[in-house]
Amino acid sequence: MAATMYYEADAPITPLTGKKVAVIGYGSQGHAHSQNLRDSGIEVAVAELEGTDNFKLATEHGFTPSDIATAIDGATLIIVTLPDEIQAKVYESQIGPNLKAGQTIGFCHGFNIHFKYIVPPKDVNIVMIAPKGPGHLVRSEYEKGGGVPCLVAVEQDATGDAKQVALAWANGIGGARAGIIETTYKEETETDLFGEQVVLCGGLSALIKAGFETLVAAGYQPEIAYFECMHEVKLIVDLMYQGGLSYMRYSISNTAEYGDLSRGPRIITDETRAEMKKILGEITSGAFAKEWVAEYQGGLKKFNELYDKDHGSQLETVGRTLRKMMKWIEAKEV
Repeated sequence: MAATMYYEADAPITPLTGKKVAVIGYGSQGHAHSQNLRDSGIEVAVAELEGTDNFKLATEHGFTPSDIATAIDGATLIIVTLPDEIQAKVYESQIGPNLKAGQTIGFCHGFNIHFKYIVPPKDVNIVMIAPKGPGHLVRSEYEKGGGVPCLVAVEQDATGDAKQVALAWANGIGGARAGIIETTYKEETETDLFGEQVVLCGGLSALIKAGFETLVAAGYQPEIAYFECMHEVKLIVDLMYQGGLSYMRYSISNTAEYGDLSRGPRIITDETRAEMKKILGEITSGAFAKEWVAEYQGGLKKFNELYDKDHGSQLETVGRTLRKMMKWIEAKEV
């Protein structure tokens, strides 16, 4: 079934015209939504912790950040852009007690609503606008006159116009210029987590590490292994980004293309696909969400142990040295 798409003509900004929008958090997504909505003529109130870097940044950008209760007072739309792991606690202590009937609460990712760590009352709308790009891109594309494609979902429609409010939000941040795809909280949350874990972050990171370690163990120079298994990933992904697998294969050598088509399926085996299904099951059952919430509440011991192990790996130490040779990539070291 083809996806339902919305563009500017389908998503008038009028449901927010003359209304107040509160943005909770001025981080990656928060700064972009706040500035884009303001530049679209919408009144924006920012809530951020005083003394933080994000508070200072919001002030530099011309906002007067306040506490959450002040920001959401009288707001038609409340946009929560806080990290998943702290949203429930902040909602329980500061957002929920100050919600009023008829308000719309919006999220950029469905984690807390879908897994019911946040359960707003029945008399408010629950919507989502999820830009398919980081906040800096949401901002920069808007400034160029374009936008980043967005997903829209309505979990609860208490007022009868929840979708119209959500689409106006997407329009205000530039999403309607590129296109808005209709989805559900369930679909967005589960596919987003699956993509992160199996392909974009978890799968890709593990593949790069395994390839690097295989070459080094076979006696090849770590620097050469780094270039082949890490550095050149961007070159291939950029081709995919522009034109999918077909354009990537059109752009590489015949030797590389044959190796891709004949050897790739030997890496992603039936056993790998079975593990993918198992991971998807952990996501859909809520097991991963429970594990992550428990990990955060327990002080991130496993998280930090896994991070430190990778951060100090040979792949990373070799990479830090090589990236100093490549001034043009503007290396970001943490």
